[in-house]
Amino acid sequence: MEITCKNCNHIYKGHYCNNCGQPAATHKINAHYLWHEIRHSLLHFDEGIPYSIKQLFTRPGHSIREFIEGKRVRHFKPLSLVVVLATFYGLLYHSFHINLYDNTSNPNIDIGQFNEWSSKHYSWIIIVTIPFFTLGTYLSFRKQGYNFVEYFVLNTYKASQKLFAHLIIFPLVLYNNGKPELHKIMIAVYIIDLILTFWTNIQFFNKISKIKALLLSILSQLIFWASFLLTIGVIASLLGYSSFIN
Repeated sequence: MEITCKNCNHIYKGHYCNNCGQPAATHKINAHYLWHEIRHSLLHFDEGIPYSIKQLFTRPGHSIREFIEGKRVRHFKPLSLVVVLATFYGLLYHSFHINLYDNTSNPNIDIGQFNEWSSKHYSWIIIVTIPFFTLGTYLSFRKQGYNFVEYFVLNTYKASQKLFAHLIIFPLVLYNNGKPELHKIMIAVYIIDLILTFWTNIQFFNKISKIKALLLSILSQLIFWASFLLTIGVIASLLGYSSFIN
């Protein structure tokens, strides 16, 4: 039986495309796919980083949608990519002693210690935020036909996109480290993050109008912040209660 390759559209017979090497069977992105990704893709690095980065800054939404639909051979795996970029950024953050936080008079908060901890665990901090971004996307775009894990992949690639933008801006952050201007730069970085997110979503959700995609993207950001801050508040309360009873 002749098969049309989902990656390069080459017509072939067999289990693998003899033009690009993609397997004939591409699995639907679901919980099983995510478990396979966690077990294997973090350990298998290839030459797909330059290709994926280029796609994330030229046609981000289209390339991520194509990945979800089965065009995956040339892409770097989403979790692998975000771990590589977050780890590298965290190392820069730690090595150059970047301090993004104001000093505080609260004796219960050691800003230096918190800054050190966040730099050492930067990749995990980024990964932990992805499910919250995914929740916002899933609730806002729930009628667009994708499941939660597919939205997780979308937001994992968006996290990588933002991390690479942060790496590009890092020399400016380093130059202004310890200066009042650093906070203005970080506000600008957040605005850039939003622009990248909105641009990617508008491309990804190309079956709805750009205005609707933009408005739903804003809603997804609000859901992210509400769920994330609520979770942080609950954890802080539990830790405070635990300290009190001990």
